[in-house]
Amino acid sequence: MIGFLVAGLIIGALARLIKPGKQNLGILATLALGLVGSLIGGLIAQLFGTGDIWELNILGFVLAVIAAVLLIGVAEGLAGKRSTRA
Repeated sequence: MIGFLVAGLIIGALARLIKPGKQNLGILATLALGLVGSLIGGLIAQLFGTGDIWELNILGFVLAVIAAVLLIGVAEGLAGKRSTRA
């Protein structure tokens, strides 16, 4: 469980480094997006037959980072919509 949290934080941090621009996300949001990204990446890697979702493998890690980058973009878009309403 601790390994899953650490991996989620690493994946979220890498996604924030890859995504251009400044993101207004805290460490908990980064962790949450990294965890969700790792689940999505693991599921896709499992569909490709590279192993189990809970297994750490290269394809799953790369797909998790890509999913987290996309999730950060979605989170930024939702945060932008909220700030324009106020």
